[in-house]
Amino acid sequence: MAALEIPPSFDPWDQAFVADPYPAYEELRARGRVHYYEPTDQWLVPHHADVSALLRDRRLGRTYQHRFTHEDFGRTAPPPEHEPFHVLNDHGMLDLEPPDHTRIRRLVSKAFTPRTVERLKPYVDQLAGELVERLVAAGGGDLLSDVAEPLPVAVIAEMLGIPESDRAPLRPWSADICGMYELNPSEETAAKAVRASVEFTEYLTELIEARRKEPGDDLISGLIAAHDEGDRLTEQEMISTCVLLLNAGHEATVNATVNGWWALFRNPGQLAALRADHGLIPRAVEELMRYDTPLQLFERWVLDEIEIDGTTIPRGAEVAMLFGSANHDPAVFAAPGDLDLTRADNPHISFSAGIHYCIGAPLARIELAASMGALLAKAPTLDLAEEPSRKPNFVIRGLESLRVQV
Repeated sequence: MAALEIPPSFDPWDQAFVADPYPAYEELRARGRVHYYEPTDQWLVPHHADVSALLRDRRLGRTYQHRFTHEDFGRTAPPPEHEPFHVLNDHGMLDLEPPDHTRIRRLVSKAFTPRTVERLKPYVDQLAGELVERLVAAGGGDLLSDVAEPLPVAVIAEMLGIPESDRAPLRPWSADICGMYELNPSEETAAKAVRASVEFTEYLTELIEARRKEPGDDLISGLIAAHDEGDRLTEQEMISTCVLLLNAGHEATVNATVNGWWALFRNPGQLAALRADHGLIPRAVEELMRYDTPLQLFERWVLDEIEIDGTTIPRGAEVAMLFGSANHDPAVFAAPGDLDLTRADNPHISFSAGIHYCIGAPLARIELAASMGALLAKAPTLDLAEEPSRKPNFVIRGLESLRVQV
């Protein structure tokens, strides 16, 4: 069966599409279950059932280098000048497959058990309250830079044991590295990612050495101790794991916060219902993650040939699972284009699934609920100050800023 035609409305470099990709996803779903997209040499999968199944399918992987060389797999090795980024990225557990993935995730997961995360809740609640109080005292500001960013960055930095005085470059480093996750990144984007990778690696190398001499009650010290006890975590794996935890530990939370509040401002009836009943917060967090998904696309390599709806996808191909489309699939969600904070059955896949399910999902939920609760309680008249502009990115979906007034 031939690949189905891509509707012209699907254009990740068109700002009208980036502003609202959901109508294009609807067209994609209507045209079929899998589509070859020539500009990125990827197979797009837009339906919830297929995305959910493929995330759990071991014939696909985040890497292929545990089984194949670049040549064997029919792929070209990255250019040598990009090596610092790929060394950093390829040794993090998100881009590893078993057994390395299993070994690293087992170590890191000890810091993200429900009990451990629950112990962080008072700290998260207090910090969210302080940030919102400052916003209120100023009569408003940028919800992104004043609340959405500093909360998760501080929490994950605290967990890792990064001193407060060292935290300023963390967000810029993260933003530059995450630029490489967009489709067909430019050479300028790659150069920024390489520079950030080098600087971040140098910083963490020094911090790890300091923690070896003086261990603390933090995740880096814990990983060093596990390594010394024979759990075989290499220095590079430790560095890559810390960078991954910082990037993944705040990027989605920041964007979910501002995407969510922008959605609430555009749906005043739902915002009024939330203000009237703060008990809706847990469901509101899930619905806002579904409604405007912070990570729109997740890629996997085809390690062994698969078939979707009669279309054979060969080994060596890349599959792009469209999370944003899957979260708006009417086969799973009633009236998916409506924001419904009372939605009870909400199996969104914003945190992925399978072995790469987001290890920090419980923490992200606590952070999102904390900032939402603080804003509802301390800024009950919060309103939009000006129309926000979207970041030009497609894969990682967010706003440039969200100016609000109290």
